[in-house]
Amino acid sequence: MTAPSLAFFTRLLDEAPPAERYRLATDQIRHAERFGIQRAWVAQHHFRAAEGGLPSPFVFLAHAAAATSEIRLGTGVVTLPLEDPVRVAEDAVVADLLSGGRIDLGLGSGGTPSSFVPFGQDVAAKAAVYDRKLTTLVDALEGREIGGGNTLHPDAGTLADRIWQATFSAPGGTRAGVHGHGLLLSRTQPRPADALGAPLSALQNPIIDAYIDALPAGALPRVTASRTVFVADDRADALRFAEVGLRRAAEGFRRAGQTIPGDSLDELIVALDTHLGTPEEVAASLAADATLSRAAEIAFQVHSVDAPHDFVLRSIELFATDVAPALGWATRDAALSPLGKESS
Repeated sequence: MTAPSLAFFTRLLDEAPPAERYRLATDQIRHAERFGIQRAWVAQHHFRAAEGGLPSPFVFLAHAAAATSEIRLGTGVVTLPLEDPVRVAEDAVVADLLSGGRIDLGLGSGGTPSSFVPFGQDVAAKAAVYDRKLTTLVDALEGREIGGGNTLHPDAGTLADRIWQATFSAPGGTRAGVHGHGLLLSRTQPRPADALGAPLSALQNPIIDAYIDALPAGALPRVTASRTVFVADDRADALRFAEVGLRRAAEGFRRAGQTIPGDSLDELIVALDTHLGTPEEVAASLAADATLSRAAEIAFQVHSVDAPHDFVLRSIELFATDVAPALGWATRDAALSPLGKESS
């Protein structure tokens, strides 16, 4: 199988005021580009700074595009039931044009239930609303009439071929596959009550199976697997930050009704599907993840370890220079010959 490409994922959770969060996230994306990471995904969240720092991803991605030159930039994800799908199409197209064709469009159904209320949406209806708005969005991006004799302007070019859908379920995998879209898999997800110790692959491999089975004939699978990865020069540093971040994350999941087993740090590392430590330790941990061999892209994020900015930058660097090569995963620069041409 071809080595997966690599992506950096951020929810913009640095301990800082909003403007500083945006500056730090831009710095992290630039750093990822500098070390040959091929894509950056940014998450959209509304209202709660502790969940994520970015309600308007296309505005931020246009800014990030101006600060970079090669790295692809994706929404991971736009909560489509809370959006006007025509405006999503328009904003995505303009950001794509401004970035030189580097935008990728990740979509999901959401999200924190209370966030639906200010948008006049019923969270119980989110699946049906998502399907309806997805149809409108795809029609717009593919140049079809979207009401009143109107079509999208500017036209979307190839953006309709750069859609991903996020899901926790096999039916969601089927939906992404039927459309020929990419599939976004989460860094962690809730376990059923009778299988709290199940590996993440036990939940995600059936999603991939359903996705592949539903793909149109001839369509290539595009599976992006997100993972919590924090690489440090010293494991003690990784554990020090994880002690705070993972406990905070576990408390948040529990308040939301999830069962997170265990209370020791070692138990939380396992329960929250976290890969941390020195480059050698992280490489060994990732090698044991049975889903990753099926992914076309590995998207690494520091959440929920959430270390300070300088340590995030160092983690990006160590992942690109030490962890990825140890696993046979090539960064963009490693795939180039000394003359700057793609090697055969």
